[in-house]
Amino acid sequence: MSDNSSRSIRIAILDLYDGFPNQGMRCIRELVNHFAENTRIDVEWDEFEIRKEENLPNLSYDVYISSGGPGSPLVSKDSSWENKFFNWIESVEKYNNKVENRIKKKIFFICHSFQLACRYFEIAQVCQRKSTAFGIFPIHLMQAAGEELVFEGLNNPFYSVDSRDYQVIEPNHNRLEQLGATILAIEKERPHVPYERALMAVRFNENMIGTQFHPEADAIGMSLHLKTAEKKETVIKNYGLDKWQSMIDQLNDPEKIMWTYKHIIPNFLQNVVNEFSLVEI
Repeated sequence: MSDNSSRSIRIAILDLYDGFPNQGMRCIRELVNHFAENTRIDVEWDEFEIRKEENLPNLSYDVYISSGGPGSPLVSKDSSWENKFFNWIESVEKYNNKVENRIKKKIFFICHSFQLACRYFEIAQVCQRKSTAFGIFPIHLMQAAGEELVFEGLNNPFYSVDSRDYQVIEPNHNRLEQLGATILAIEKERPHVPYERALMAVRFNENMIGTQFHPEADAIGMSLHLKTAEKKETVIKNYGLDKWQSMIDQLNDPEKIMWTYKHIIPNFLQNVVNEFSLVEI
């Protein structure tokens, strides 16, 4: 067995924010930097602007974290940048399917990227919601998530930031079985409305996983976002002052989004390290 403490991990962060101001990229950078500080493995990372620059990473990276982003995951169909994004996913799949490539490339898809991945793999319907989901919500783990190391240490339900106008519903179970994919989490039950619960996390295959919610969101960024005059006014107008205050209060609860922040992406990265240690190079 090789000593992986002398090996470096190369991480590519895919930016799908299309140039819009956001807290997501800052949070991902900080999570990667925290991981680098807490591991014996040297960590190198680079960013790639996907939508404006159409700049996709090559296969020299070990890990890929693909961000959320604004806008519709549907109108980009057949666009130049989306075609390149889908071709990139396919190239990672082909690499991982080669037996001689013993160390596999890992991908984590977040929110907008997750919706695109669901379209790419054709596992469910991606459509617009009746209303925007915005806030801190419970995420319910499915039974299959009990064996998912990415969710290790989380309660059921756990809490995370959800911010989206679109959703992934009506899973194609035949397609899921064909791919060996697994639904890991769904949104909160809403018995008072006649809508299907959305998929909130899926393992697409052994090396690719994604979440509809934002596991990278931290209390600092969310608080700054909510306290901007524009966002505060929007939340109060659409949901009321009590909703805005409740979200601020929940940010101070260490067992809610900060617990999620400290577990999901760190677990994902740590599992990569663990797999390296089991593979002879």
